[in-house]
Amino acid sequence: MSSPSSAEQDHGGHHDRAAGPDHHGDGLGGNDHRHQHGHGHHGHANDRGFAAIRRYVKQTPRMWRSELNDAVVADVAPTPGERVVDIGAGMGAGVVAATPTGAVITAVEPTPFLRRVLTARRFVHRARSRIIVVDGAAEALPAQDGSIDAAWAVNAMHHWVDPRAAAAELARTLRPGGRILLVDEDFGDPEHPDAARRAAKGHGPHRHGFSPVEAEAMADALLAAGLVDVEAGKRTLAGRPALVVTARSGVGAG
Repeated sequence: MSSPSSAEQDHGGHHDRAAGPDHHGDGLGGNDHRHQHGHGHHGHANDRGFAAIRRYVKQTPRMWRSELNDAVVADVAPTPGERVVDIGAGMGAGVVAATPTGAVITAVEPTPFLRRVLTARRFVHRARSRIIVVDGAAEALPAQDGSIDAAWAVNAMHHWVDPRAAAAELARTLRPGGRILLVDEDFGDPEHPDAARRAAKGHGPHRHGFSPVEAEAMADALLAAGLVDVEAGKRTLAGRPALVVTARSGVGAG
C-alpha cells in the first residue's frame, strides 16, 4: 500500500472503473480476470472500516511522497512505453515517481478510499494519460496474460492474503523477461529510523494485525510459480532496512 499500514472497504462488492485511458487492448486495466477469480472484496480484512481510514489519513505525508518509493522505482528503471504495475499503489507515491520515465503505469489498489485519493491526484497530474487507476489486488491483478513489463510493491506484501496466489498472478501477467521488485520495510529492525518512535509508543512491527513478511517464503512461491532469478534478502533502501524480493519471468514464458 506504499505505507506502513492500510484501510477501507469496497461497499457491496462494487468496483470502480479504471481511471485513465482505455488500455484494455494492451492488457491493462481490464476487469475480466479478477471476476474469474471470484474476488468480491479485494485486500486484507484489516484494510476495511473507518479505523483503517483514520490510519491512512494520519499517514498521508508518507503515502503522498516517499524516498523509499523513489528508490524502488529507480531500481525497477521503467523505460518509455513500458507497461508497469504498482501493486498496492496507495495514494500514488510510486506512481508519481514513475511518471518521468515515460512508462504507462497501472496503479492497482484494493482500498476504495485510497483509490479515490489516487484518482483525484491523477486527474490533476500532467502525465494522467499514462496513469491508469484500477481496483484489484496482488491475488487478482486486472491484467491480461503476458502484458506487464515490470511490477513492484512497496509496503504491500504484509497486506497480501494469499502470497502464493499473488505469485501465480505475477507469473501469469509478466511478459517474458519481465521483472519484479517487492519491498517491505523492516519496522522491527532497531536500525529503522522510526524504531525509537514506534518503541516509545509500544508499537510492534505488526500491531494492526497484518501478517509478518517472510521474504524467503515469498521467494519460494515465486519459484513455484515458474519465475526465475528469484532472490530474497535484506537491504537498506533510502536509509531504511527492508525485506526485498526480486524475480523475473523466464525468456520462454508467456
